[in-house]
Amino acid sequence: MAERDQSLLIGIDFGTLSGRAVVVRASDGEELGSAVHEYGHAVMESRLSAGDGRRLGPDWALQNANDYRDVLRSAVPAALADAGVDAGDVVGIGTDFTACTMIPVTDDGTPLSELDEFANDPHAYVKLWKHHAAQPHADRITALAHERDEPWIARYGGLISSEWELAKGLQLFEEAPHVYDAMDRWVEAADWIVWQLCGAYVRNACTAGYKGNYQDGQYPSVEYLEALSPGFGGFIAEKVEHPIGQLGSRAGGLTAEAAAWTGLREGIAVAVGNVDAHVTAPAAQATAPGQMVAIMGTSTCHVVNGAQLREVPGMCGVVDGGIIAGQWGYEAGQSGVGDILGWFVDNCVPGAYEDAARAAGQSVHEYLTSLAEQQDVGAHGLVALDWHSGNRSVLVDHELSGVMVGQTLATTPEDQYRALVESTAFGTRTIVEAFNTAGVAITEFIAAGGLLRNPFLMQVYCDVLGMPISVITSSQGPALGSAIHAAAAAGLYPDVDAAGKAMGRRQEGAYTPNPASVAAYDRLYALYVAVHDHFGRDHRDIMHTLRALRREAHDTTTSKEKA
Repeated sequence: MAERDQSLLIGIDFGTLSGRAVVVRASDGEELGSAVHEYGHAVMESRLSAGDGRRLGPDWALQNANDYRDVLRSAVPAALADAGVDAGDVVGIGTDFTACTMIPVTDDGTPLSELDEFANDPHAYVKLWKHHAAQPHADRITALAHERDEPWIARYGGLISSEWELAKGLQLFEEAPHVYDAMDRWVEAADWIVWQLCGAYVRNACTAGYKGNYQDGQYPSVEYLEALSPGFGGFIAEKVEHPIGQLGSRAGGLTAEAAAWTGLREGIAVAVGNVDAHVTAPAAQATAPGQMVAIMGTSTCHVVNGAQLREVPGMCGVVDGGIIAGQWGYEAGQSGVGDILGWFVDNCVPGAYEDAARAAGQSVHEYLTSLAEQQDVGAHGLVALDWHSGNRSVLVDHELSGVMVGQTLATTPEDQYRALVESTAFGTRTIVEAFNTAGVAITEFIAAGGLLRNPFLMQVYCDVLGMPISVITSSQGPALGSAIHAAAAAGLYPDVDAAGKAMGRRQEGAYTPNPASVAAYDRLYALYVAVHDHFGRDHRDIMHTLRALRREAHDTTTSKEKA
């Protein structure tokens, strides 16, 4: 224990727009310092902000891998300075990443986008988790799996997402064969950053299982892949398959180069990579069966452990040991939450509201919240669908899009803002009910992430779910979770669960349901379900056709530009 008292750890959370580093004390999880580094290239969605700036197609989302290295160079030294500690006391470093975020690389881990011949090719860049341009490929993957009765399809709720490794890989193979052929490895960013830190490529069990279709020690067969697309049969063996490291294990020691970037000692433990949501569960002390953790930010990921294997329709996956050893880890999620509210504020709020927010000393989000929270449930007369970035669970269809029903000439921006907040809460309730119905009982709901800063939003979720909400008390839940995994990798605790019990923290029942609001939201939720099923099940062709028309218009515009 004396060694723990003196030992420090670094946890780094690589998010959608920035990387956050935190310095953590091993004995009790106290966060001593932190720093954030914003990605220089942010998210490239309309044009490359690198290379020649060429135009991107609809539903693309790319990043520049060097932005991730810059987090190591900037945020880690800044966090150490903020903590005012001796870097020599740091004994381990752990990381987590958005997923599924994929990088095509050479044998030594160099991203293809960093090679001169590929600097202007969008397919050579990082495909961020919210790159949804592979939806047609995902549809084919799902259809063929059912046609062939592939056993692994049930582990993903019967549907494969365009966000995942196989769909993005198939898109690369078919749309950019020259990039595919030059690629030696198709690597999750969660594993690539560990490779940069310790010089060893170790594929982590979490992303392999949830995002890479790895179940019961096997990937999809060569025969299946070849039937999917002739010539694609070697995808797993040639581009993907690699030794898998268990969560909380040591991937290697910090290299001299990475030590120079970070200011840390060469040789300290580098933990096997992980996903931002899954790594947060031990930080919230929420690893027991039925404790669902929702990491709420630009998107939301829901993870929960179960003692038994169940098939939950529309889940993102179930993996043995995917969150904690010895339990079945389940995942679901929503592709847009904070992103939807950010879109509304950026595009749909009149200047008068911006002026009023400025006069009140508030952000536009804060100002809209102050107006929306004064309303009674249902007073706006609206119900919205939270599909602006498609639906991750339970429909698993990124061709779906946002809807708002009930608008009149009297509808105000705060009405719409509240309806969008409620829509994301209804989306979460849909997920919770799917798990309960399938026999994975949700006994506690624990929230983490940036949206905890909005108490109004959290109370809406509490009332919509009709159950208390506990909250993680760390403002950097994923980074703390990564530090907890680093503690296990450094040998300070016997395993991640033990480290989480000592270093994690949460406030139980931070929000409790208001009975009158619960009853009112039950009525509104019934309308949400009706609209959800109309557009998402019975008439999804409406939104699919609109997406197709959008792509056709884009192709026409691109052709005119080239001419």
